[in-house]
Amino acid sequence: MHKEISGVILAGGRATRMGGEDKGLVSIGGIALYQHVLARLRPQVASVAISANRNQACYQASGLPVIGDLMPDFAGPLAGMLAGLKQVRSEWVVFVPCDVPDFPADLVAQLWRQKGAAQAAFASDGERDHPTLALLHTQIAPQLADYLARGERKLMLFLHQINAQRVVFSGQQAAFHNLNTPEDCRHWQQARELKK
Repeated sequence: MHKEISGVILAGGRATRMGGEDKGLVSIGGIALYQHVLARLRPQVASVAISANRNQACYQASGLPVIGDLMPDFAGPLAGMLAGLKQVRSEWVVFVPCDVPDFPADLVAQLWRQKGAAQAAFASDGERDHPTLALLHTQIAPQLADYLARGERKLMLFLHQINAQRVVFSGQQAAFHNLNTPEDCRHWQQARELKK
């Protein structure tokens, strides 16, 4: 566990491919999807908060702080990241989406170890980048606020602009699979039951 790093679960999207249902609250095996993500994240960080724009009372039932976007209209993951950077007390914040329950158990350790002098690092599986799994320093908040104020929304473009470090998790493509649809959730549950 990294005492100097806080974690934020990004659960603020519209979840259009989930039929508009709040993705983080979709029940898989009787447990909300964000709770599966939380179980994976909690051992890796000092504290956890949830970035959510609707059903905030449901997320607050977890006992965790719930952070709403500072911008209206579901402005994307960067808006949740900005809110997280402004709310947490630690200098470093790791972000994970609420729909990637199998992300690496050493995600935070590797992002921290391989960031070098950069103020940001993000995960890649070697074939695809996964910019919503990222470690950011709170000092980049003003740059991010300016970027969003200009109407920009592209997360990868912002990470390139601040010279974020790409951290490759070779051979772990499955760890970054996100559950976008009810069918994805069913497959994930079935696969886990087969492993038991």
